[in-house]
Amino acid sequence: MEPRHDLDSPGSRLRPGVSVNGSLVMMLAILVLVLVYRDFTRQERPIVARGDLAADEKATIELFKRVAPSVVHVDNVVERFDWQRLKEVDIPESSGSGFVWDRSGYIVTNYHVIHGSDKAWVTLADNTRLEAKRVGADESKDLAVLKVECPAEKLHPIPLGTSFDLEVGQKVFAIGSPFQLDQTLTTGIIGGLGREIESISGRPIQGVIQTDAAINPGNSGGPLLDSAGRLIGVTAAIKTTSGGSIGIGFAVPVDTVQRVVPQLIDTGRVKRPGLGIRTLDDRRAASLPLIKRGVVIAQVVPNSSAEKAGLRGIDWEAQVVGDVILKIDDEVVRTQNDLYRSLDRREVGAMVRLTLLRGDQTVEVMVTLQSVPNAVP
Repeated sequence: MEPRHDLDSPGSRLRPGVSVNGSLVMMLAILVLVLVYRDFTRQERPIVARGDLAADEKATIELFKRVAPSVVHVDNVVERFDWQRLKEVDIPESSGSGFVWDRSGYIVTNYHVIHGSDKAWVTLADNTRLEAKRVGADESKDLAVLKVECPAEKLHPIPLGTSFDLEVGQKVFAIGSPFQLDQTLTTGIIGGLGREIESISGRPIQGVIQTDAAINPGNSGGPLLDSAGRLIGVTAAIKTTSGGSIGIGFAVPVDTVQRVVPQLIDTGRVKRPGLGIRTLDDRRAASLPLIKRGVVIAQVVPNSSAEKAGLRGIDWEAQVVGDVILKIDDEVVRTQNDLYRSLDRREVGAMVRLTLLRGDQTVEVMVTLQSVPNAVP
């Protein structure tokens, strides 16, 4: 009798899993072999040799390496009382750029960069962070000077150039901290010269340089350089509809900086020539009867040169219009900006001849220019 093979017995039970697992192992092995084969047979793309950099690239790289150590980042803070910690704390307010003026630790930036802050911190190119003392400011030219205490060898004064001999089309370079991205370099050309922008004080800043080098929030106060790496302007403003650069930026010319900064270092303020008067806004003046041109004197400052020369302001009680300035020497004055421009070209102590409309009479008066606050012509 032949032995019986029980299909249900353990020795004869079919195990389909063994066969399936074996198939998977074989498939994985094949896949690995395919991948290894592909890896060995893949052809690497050749790297193309760069060759030498172009001459203008080399010049730009060298310029940045040479001048970047002169550029600083400026952080402004306001002090607020923290009731939880029961002490004064520093709250970040704004930031901008600046540059080293000399090895004594003087730093130049825009006035609007530090305006309204209680304290400023300066970060050098090597990331040294220093508290800065405010030395002086000229809001009418949007310039300010800070001072840091630092070893002279860590300070790299920026090379100074000139702005009177600039040409439209020249290459320019801006270094600063747009959007707090320190040591950012942008390039462009001079797009225009002799532009005019309004300062915080309302007085016009004249001779401004226009450039298409990208200037964004945070660039303010940084240097605008020529192709020799010399300072030709201080980046101050942009014309924009979006808050970012659209290719029209402005810089205060270095010739103005050269006149203002030494005064701020010496005395903390600028001696600005003026008459000692307050004037009527151009729009309000235009609404007055019989006033077709000129600047209306609204008020004469007591003990000023204007008072000594007999100039007259508006008599508000009698509703009588004051003197109207038509000319300074031979320069026609039509608006407040004309008046500011004319005065800014002169020095404190100079004598000028004013042509005035007084009532229905034209008169001439000699006035000695005095030093006046920024907001007073």
